[in-house]
Order: sequence, then structure tokens, then C-alpha cells
Amino acid sequence: MNQQTVLVTGATSGIGLMIANKLHENGFKVFGTGRHPDKHKVPFELLPLDVNSDESIKKCIELLLAKTQVLDVLINNAGSSLGGPIEETPVEQARKLFETNFWGVVKVTKAILPLMREQRSGKIITTGSLSGLIGAPIIGYYSASKHALEGFFKSLRLEVKQFNIKVSVIEPAFYKTNIGTAGERVAATIPDYDLIRKRATDFVGESIASAPTPEPVAELILKIVNTKEPKYSYPIGKNSKFLPTLQFLSPGMFESGYLKKLKL
Repeated sequence: MNQQTVLVTGATSGIGLMIANKLHENGFKVFGTGRHPDKHKVPFELLPLDVNSDESIKKCIELLLAKTQVLDVLINNAGSSLGGPIEETPVEQARKLFETNFWGVVKVTKAILPLMREQRSGKIITTGSLSGLIGAPIIGYYSASKHALEGFFKSLRLEVKQFNIKVSVIEPAFYKTNIGTAGERVAATIPDYDLIRKRATDFVGESIASAPTPEPVAELILKIVNTKEPKYSYPIGKNSKFLPTLQFLSPGMFESGYLKKLKL
């Protein structure tokens, strides 16, 4: 069997680095991306990529195609987070988040689709979130960006199935990563939100601190890559299946339970 080639965006830290390492260790030809690849030492090749820059995406794909004529798997992992009440969040700050979490993913995906369509094969796997399946306070725009990915990739999956391109999204719950500290937070400007802001922020911080490390996510990615006919949705982690089902079937119970966790 020929060695499969994989492109992993956001592969210099966190889950992305773990995914890229896992695939490299299992014999895949891995190309990772990062905004400053020279600052990182990894066992696979890193390409420069800023998903917020059209020119950077164009150059990254050109560089990739100069190194390989086939791309078997694209793993969209690059992303950011934003915390704060919706009313407090400036639209420009929310738009910046969408440029990374949604439009960046869309543009990278569209850049590789011609290659996969021409070769009549490929897998596109995207790191979504449990927050893309449920609503939660203080991360409204982050949740909205992940919901947007769900709608986009559900539609794309149907469009490209005829070309033997498989589309999947993983939806992790809390794992021990730096997303809580690396992301942006909105400046507090409305005192009425002080209580829910503090309670929700503390809850997220405590949940990440007590969560397991994300090795299972990397293992899941490896499983999807090795699956001939992968599913669309792969929730993973504590309550990742239960909470979306509860919110859909009994929104009142979901809301009261969530607010009870926040002691509100």
C-alpha cells in the first residue's frame, strides 16, 4: 500500500500537534502547518500558513503541491476561541473569530478540493466542538462559529460524495488543552453580566483543568483516516452524545441543568 499523505493545519501545539505526531508515528507522510514554522521542532515537515490570509493559503497549497502530487487527507484543526457575553462582545472581535474558525477552514478546504476532485478521492476531517452542537453561555460566538462549520460540512459531504471525497467532523467535549488560556476574552463592560460571566468562566476553566489529556482525539482521527467509509459526526468525550440529545429532546431540562451547574 502506498504511503498516504496528510495535511494538518494548526499542527504546532495542542490537539493539532498530537494528531500530526500520531499519524507520523503510524507511517503517514505528514505535512503540518503553523504561522511561524521555524520556531517549532517536530518530526514531520511544517509549512507556513496563516488561515486568515488568502495569499498565505495560496502559497501554502502551492508549496504542498510542489512536494506531493497527491493529498489523501486534509485535517482542519487551526482555530481560536473567544469568551464573553454576546452583548459585551464587539462585532469586530466576533468577526475576527469567524475569520479564523469558519472562513479560514472554508478557504483551506476550497483550496484543496480541486486536487481531491481531480484524483477522485480524499478525506476531509475537521475539528469541530461539542459547542457546535449545543449552546452555552459566555462562549456564544465561539459556539456559533462551530455551529457554522457543522452546517457547511454537512452540505459539502453531500456535494462531494460523488467524487469519493469523505467528509467528517469530530466534536470533542472538554480536554486538557491551552484553548482556555490561548484564546481571547472580551473586556467586561456591563456589570449586569458579572455573575454569569464569572460562574461560566470558572466552570469552563475547572472543566478543562480536570479533563483528560486529548490522546483519545488523536486516536479517533487515526481511526477515521483508516476507515473506508467514515461517518459524518464523531462526538467524543464526557457527555458529548448526551448533552446534544438532551438539548434537542428536552431544551427546558437542558437549560435548567446547565444553569444549576453554574449555581444560577
